[in-house]
Amino acid sequence: MASTIDEYVYDGTDDVVEGDIEPSETFSERDFNTRIIIQERELSRVKELMGQMDQRQKTLVFCATQAHAALVRDLINQVKDGTNPNYCQRVTATDGAIGDQHLRDFQDNDKTIPTILTTFQKLSTGVDARNVRHIVLMRPINSMIEFKQIIGRGTRTYDGKDFFTIWDFVKAHENFNDPDWDGEPLPLEAPSGPRTPATGPEPALGSDPPCQCGEGEDDLPREKIVVKLSDGKTRTIKYIASTTYRGPDGKPILAAEFLERLFGDLSAIIADEDQLRVLWSDPNNRERFLRQLNDRRYDHGRLDDIRRLVDTPDSDLFDVLSYVLFTNPPKTRHDRADSVRASSVANTDNEMKDLHLAILSAYELRGESELATNELTPFLTARFGSVSEGKIKLGGLPAVKNAFLQMQTNLYSS
Repeated sequence: MASTIDEYVYDGTDDVVEGDIEPSETFSERDFNTRIIIQERELSRVKELMGQMDQRQKTLVFCATQAHAALVRDLINQVKDGTNPNYCQRVTATDGAIGDQHLRDFQDNDKTIPTILTTFQKLSTGVDARNVRHIVLMRPINSMIEFKQIIGRGTRTYDGKDFFTIWDFVKAHENFNDPDWDGEPLPLEAPSGPRTPATGPEPALGSDPPCQCGEGEDDLPREKIVVKLSDGKTRTIKYIASTTYRGPDGKPILAAEFLERLFGDLSAIIADEDQLRVLWSDPNNRERFLRQLNDRRYDHGRLDDIRRLVDTPDSDLFDVLSYVLFTNPPKTRHDRADSVRASSVANTDNEMKDLHLAILSAYELRGESELATNELTPFLTARFGSVSEGKIKLGGLPAVKNAFLQMQTNLYSS
């Protein structure tokens, strides 16, 4: 996640709120939040992250200092979509019992809050949270051992979790190319001789590892420079995302190679465009097709990655797959929904028309999952109070289902 402010050069146009800074002084990644603080920079990173990730998935954010972890926590809670004030919490050495409780809640897979934890050193090791889907790096990683430990927080297995995503703002991913990278450190072998009971207190939950970083520690008596960017600079912060995928052998592959493999896997299932359209237009056939893709390790999260990779975030997955397989220009969900609204739905009886308009609005907002057969019951209940009342109003369940299927046929007819 490279940006136009990965490095900062003071040119005299920004406000120095605290500290002293020399004209033309340059600050690199490891200086941010240890020597210099630019809140607009951190906010832009948080907005970029939250705008791309699934905000419902559990996430660990590794920050430069305890103060930085608090700032990132506040910024995430500021820009999040939901309203729960405990959505993001900080867990660091100074958070004590409250932080340990946040960590236990985060580790509990039956709980969804807190969803995101920010930390400094505390969570890089010794934390078994199995359903972590995102690791976010907002500070440089100073050793291969620490890098392995942090990445290891995402490798824990969990039902339905086939992969996790690393959001790297600090170029730490270059460690993957290091000859010393071979996965997580192996556990120490158990001693063969008699064991001697350990003395001293037992480590606390998620306790801090010995810090070897030598930089960025909060207890250093160092005055930090605080800079407020001019309005023009704040508006021009841009991000350039670069996604690295991993092949079956675990080695990094480029996005182009990933798409080539996807093309090969899809071609083994789909013979031509008409077959894809027939499969996708019927919700039951579509569900079977998605299970086939899941068996080939293209689950919901990976399919969303493909959507982002071909830069079609507002398109139906049908259009994404059609583009990959047949280079058809993708339509947006809005375009598809509008076409059906103006044609078939416009000629439908009022009660059925209102139901279909509600379904199309949900589809446009949230995607093709709203067209699944099991979503029909919630739509009927929301519209008429109960399924039985909906059947009475719409002329029976067969009529409702047939109209639901026909609407989808029309939706994907072109």
